Amino acid sequence: MFRSGAEIELGSLMTKVVLLADGEVGLACVNWILNEYKNDIGLIVTIEKNDIYRTACNSSVPAYVYKNCSDLANKIGDLSIDFHLGLLLWWPKIVKEPLLSIPKNGFVNTHPSLLPHNRGKHYSFWAIVEECPFGVSLHKVDQGIDSGDIVSQSSISVDWTDTGETLHVKAKDEMVKLFAETYPTLRQSPIEGKPQPKDLGSFHHSSEIDSVVRIELDRMVSARSLLNLLRAKTFAGRQGCVFEDNGKLFEVSVQIKEIKS
Repeated sequence: MFRSGAEIELGSLMTKVVLLADGEVGLACVNWILNEYKNDIGLIVTIEKNDIYRTACNSSVPAYVYKNCSDLANKIGDLSIDFHLGLLLWWPKIVKEPLLSIPKNGFVNTHPSLLPHNRGKHYSFWAIVEECPFGVSLHKVDQGIDSGDIVSQSSISVDWTDTGETLHVKAKDEMVKLFAETYPTLRQSPIEGKPQPKDLGSFHHSSEIDSVVRIELDRMVSARSLLNLLRAKTFAGRQGCVFEDNGKLFEVSVQIKEIKS
């Protein structure tokens, strides 16, 4: 039986959680933990004075705007709080020392891929292009990028009607659900994780996508590969794949519908 957030104890010390949160997923997770385990929270950190920051202030929870890892480490030190865990909730920055070692159980990150597949950037794009398993993961944070032990995961089905955008939406929804399911376990100490297989998966830098999405009209490719590329880059409000012909540059996206028999 888990006790209320205010009663998490390590020896005789009261322990807390620091949340680094951003975006819609960060806001949803913050709202959930405020409703379910408010007393667990020692500090909420945001990129700017946004909706998450205002939510923290309105809930009488300490909030702080991030500058860099060293500054945040100093801020946490000034609080004189024994932190049990740090949570990266859709956090866009890399967490480094000295911040990384402050919580007793380190940091756990929300990552929108089924690790070890698609560590790094553009997870929904590469999941379609590489036709690899897709889902969301919670993992421990180490010195690498999305390479720490896996704490929990949830698979997401992909079919021909999916695009980079639909997988992005599915991942956001599933990430909030997985976080809520996993958090009671994260309140325990130590936090168990499963090492990622060294011989499986992939990693992608943000710049890799630039050369891939330019279509060469006379290059021979399979219809499957071309359709996967087009739908992977289909995302409302963002540029799709591009090709050049007769000195003119064109953009192309695709919509695939299943025909019911």
